[in-house]
Amino acid sequence: MGCGSCSSGGGCGSTATTGKTPAGCQDNGSCMTSGCNKLDVYDWLSDMDLPSNYKPFNIVEVRFKGSRKDFYINTDNLYLEMGEMVAVEPSTGGFDIGHVSLTGELVRLQLKKSNVKADAVLKKIYRKANEADVQKYNAAKDLEWETMHRARNLALELGLSMKISDVDYQGDKTKATFYYTAEGRVDFRELIKRMAEAFRIRIEMRQIGMRQEASRLGGIGSCGRELCCSTWLTDFKTVSTSAARYQNLSLNTLKLAGQCGKLKCCLNYELDSYMDALRDIPTNVERLDTEVGVAYLQKTDIFKKVMWYAYPGAENWIPLDIRKVKEYAELNREGRKSQDLTVNFVPDEVQKPISYDYENVVGQDSLTRLDDKNKRKKRKKPKGKREPGTENKAPEQRRPETKKTVAKDARPAAAPRNEQQKDDASAANKPKKKFNRNKNRNRNKSAENNKGTGEES
Repeated sequence: MGCGSCSSGGGCGSTATTGKTPAGCQDNGSCMTSGCNKLDVYDWLSDMDLPSNYKPFNIVEVRFKGSRKDFYINTDNLYLEMGEMVAVEPSTGGFDIGHVSLTGELVRLQLKKSNVKADAVLKKIYRKANEADVQKYNAAKDLEWETMHRARNLALELGLSMKISDVDYQGDKTKATFYYTAEGRVDFRELIKRMAEAFRIRIEMRQIGMRQEASRLGGIGSCGRELCCSTWLTDFKTVSTSAARYQNLSLNTLKLAGQCGKLKCCLNYELDSYMDALRDIPTNVERLDTEVGVAYLQKTDIFKKVMWYAYPGAENWIPLDIRKVKEYAELNREGRKSQDLTVNFVPDEVQKPISYDYENVVGQDSLTRLDDKNKRKKRKKPKGKREPGTENKAPEQRRPETKKTVAKDARPAAAPRNEQQKDDASAANKPKKKFNRNKNRNRNKSAENNKGTGEES
C-alpha cells in the first residue's frame, strides 16, 4: 500500500522527494502510517457531518514504533490528518517523531477505554515534521539494527542472562530505549556504562514479557494468519491449561504454545461458549455400572450433547444422550444397575458418497495425466520390401507397396554352390503344409487301437 499521507510525499521508506507521487511502502507493515500499520484504528466518524457549532477535540493520539501509543494536546490547533508525522514532546528533553493515529471524537473514546482522564494529558504537539526532522528520524531508525546487535554482544561479554529483542531510537537521535526479556532481575549497570561509551547517547532499559516481545516483532501463527498481538489485540489476559481442558483439547505443549512460548491467546476466544454448553453436561459419570459390566466414558461432544461409552475390550463406542446418562447415573446412585447399553444402540448408517452434478473441468483428478501421454509411443508402420531393380526408378514407376510384411522364409536365397545345398534350398523353398492337430490326434488314437487289438489276437 502506498503511504500518501506522509509529510515527505514519497511514502514511508521510499526515496522519492517532496511533492512527487508516493513510491509505496517498503517497511513491510511497520511503517506506522494509516493503512498498513499494526493496531490500526478505523475512523468510522470520518464520513459523518458534524454540527455547525462543533468545537474539535484538542487531544490527538500519536503512535510510535511497535504498538506504543500516547496522547498529546494540540495547543496550536494544527490541522492534522491520520498518518501525518508530527514532532511531539517526549518524557525527557528534546523532541520525538511520531505518526498521528487518531483525531476527533474517537480520541475521547480511546481515553475512556484506556482509563485516562483528559485533564491528565500534559504533553504537547510542537509542530508538523519538516524535511530536516524526517531526515534525522530516518537516520536514527537506520542505526537501530546495528545498535541492537552490538548491545547483544556486550551483554554476552558480561555474562548477563537477558535477551535484547528491540531498540527504539528517539526522533532527535539523542536517546535509545532497549527492550529486553529476562526470567528474573538483571544487574545491567555495567552494561549501561559500556553502551553509553559506545553509542554516545542516553540509554533506557525496559523489561517486557514474552507476549509483548512477540507483539513488537510480529510473525505468522500456526493458523496461517498474522499474530493477533501484533495486529489487533491490545490487552493480554492470562491463559491457563484449564481452558484447553474445557474444550477437550489434548494437553500438548507444542500445539498449545504460540511463538512467544506461552499458551495461545486464542484459547480464550471460544471459552465462554464452551462454558455455557458445559452447564448441561453431567459430571462424575466417568463410569456406568450395567448388567453386562462397567462402561467407561471415552469421549464427550459438548455441543451435540452426546457422550460415548465403551466396555473393556470392546471395539465399538456406544453414543448416549445426556438424558440417558443422567438416568443411568441416578440408578447407580440408588445402588441399582442399569440395563445393557447396547440394547438401544443403533449403529450409524453408512453414508453414501455424494455425487455432484458438475464435471471436474480443472483437471485435478490425475496428477500424472501429462506423464501418461508422454509414455505413449506411436507405432511405426511396417515398410514393404521393394522389388529388385526398382531402386533407381522414379516413385511414380514403382509398384505400390502392400501393407503385408514379407515372411523371412520367402526371401530369395543365395545361389547354391553344390548338389547338397541345392536340395536344401529346394526343400526350404517348398510351401509348408498346414498342421491340423485334430487330424493327428485321430491318427494316433486309431494306431493305438489297432496295436491293442493285434496284441490280444
